[in-house]
Amino acid sequence: MKPRPLPADPMIQQLIRQAQRAQLGRRTLLTGAGAGAAALALAACSTGGAAKPKAAADKSAAEKSIRWDNWALYIDVDDAGNYPTLDAFTKETGIKVKYTEAVDDNNTYYGKVKDQLALGKDVGADAVCLTDWMVGRLIRFGYTQELDHANIPNLANLQPSLKDVGFDKGRKMSVPWQGGFAGVCWNKEKLPNGLASVEDLWDPQLKGRVGVLSEMRDTMGLIMQDAGVDISGDWGDDEFNAAIDVLKKQVSDGQVRNIKGNSYKEDLINEDTLAAIVWSGDIVQLNAENGDKWDFVVPEKGGTLWNDNFVVPIGSTHKKNVEELINYYYDPAVAAEVAAYVNYITPVAGAREAAMAIDPELANNRLIFPDDATLAKAHVFRTLTGAEEQKYDAAFQSILLGS
Repeated sequence: MKPRPLPADPMIQQLIRQAQRAQLGRRTLLTGAGAGAAALALAACSTGGAAKPKAAADKSAAEKSIRWDNWALYIDVDDAGNYPTLDAFTKETGIKVKYTEAVDDNNTYYGKVKDQLALGKDVGADAVCLTDWMVGRLIRFGYTQELDHANIPNLANLQPSLKDVGFDKGRKMSVPWQGGFAGVCWNKEKLPNGLASVEDLWDPQLKGRVGVLSEMRDTMGLIMQDAGVDISGDWGDDEFNAAIDVLKKQVSDGQVRNIKGNSYKEDLINEDTLAAIVWSGDIVQLNAENGDKWDFVVPEKGGTLWNDNFVVPIGSTHKKNVEELINYYYDPAVAAEVAAYVNYITPVAGAREAAMAIDPELANNRLIFPDDATLAKAHVFRTLTGAEEQKYDAAFQSILLGS
């Protein structure tokens, strides 16, 4: 029996309302060293052909299975390595789920599957969670299947501000999974005075012990905001290039040790880096698993926001099964259980109330259920044109290739 829709939390509404207005990337871990940055950018934007493929026939009635590709540290896991909510889903529905942490970043995942998508072939996954801007690309190219909302009654619990987004009007092709912030973190034992800004990362005492994200929109977004740029507003080449110059100098001078995606966590644990630009939920998890060693702040001059979304690839043969999965995770009690582990921002209305029953401290965590003060410092990287995306990605990736 599905729960009745619960009232939306206005704090989360405000956060998500901002996040939906831009196409943000969560991670961009560059691979393929030696390839030209411009060539990589062009490959990422390739449509794979003009003709749009047709959706595969659905075999969900006969095949009770799902293959789900997602990011690391993005679902509840117990000490034995099991996924409690997924196990409960299988027990409830009889649908078995093969869950894989297959998404290192948006571009590299897309690079692995774009040829199959263009042909309408099975990519080896029935559900994939990718970031707004990449989901928008897949939808434009016709690489996703339309969701049947009749099979997802709990979609009534989706935050109202997320029900009609620019890249997917009416949420016909995608449904949010989680969202979060990018900001600055530091090792509290080594840096007891803490940090407050991106500029603090450039302190000479931290030379060679700083990390930044290989996600262009997060790293460049924070550097640009540190210079007073409204990243969600009207800016152009001059502002972006000034920020690129800042990053290039910090990398060439040896101030920045690593530019990484998900693997930045290991650098913090082994203390190769003492301070970094990071994602909010990862730091909450690192503290839970390794002792309360790190602190995180959304800089006063601004952090970034992003959301990741479920899509069903065009060649998947288990769409209805995926719709049952989405419906399950849109139960506020289940969403709260996931939030208690992943510590990112849930799009499910009523999850905060359900979290109060699990852990009042969790429900009051402003990185999971943000307050107005946190929201006021969180901004989105404006939507780029195709030409801008190619140009800015190439400039950023040239630094990654040279680092």
